[in-house]
Amino acid sequence: MYEVRGAAMEVYNHFGPGLLESVYEKAMAQELTLRGLRVETQVPVAINYKGATIGDDLRLDLLVEGELIVELKSVEEIKDVYYKQLRTYLKLLEKEEGLLINFGEYDLKKGMRRVTVSEYRNY
Repeated sequence: MYEVRGAAMEVYNHFGPGLLESVYEKAMAQELTLRGLRVETQVPVAINYKGATIGDDLRLDLLVEGELIVELKSVEEIKDVYYKQLRTYLKLLEKEEGLLINFGEYDLKKGMRRVTVSEYRNY
């Protein structure tokens, strides 16, 4: 998690806020790779229902070291639905934690939020 936060700060310091999410995704993948981390982009999420796979329409932005789901945004305001989305990805992939990063913030530290599958919040 620490390395991913550091990578996000590096990317943010280079570009600043306001670019498309896809630009930040590619830069994050490159920065994480440079830091020696294994990263996958646009990872399909299989959706299973009562024993049947009914689709893989969902895509994770980044999966780091096969464990940490990183969801990237470049928006003015983080909405509750983004937390819900990440928690659902965690549940579907049976992962414990994720990181929501909003590159649209002027202070990136405020734009990074750890999300766990077990946390309970009224979003």
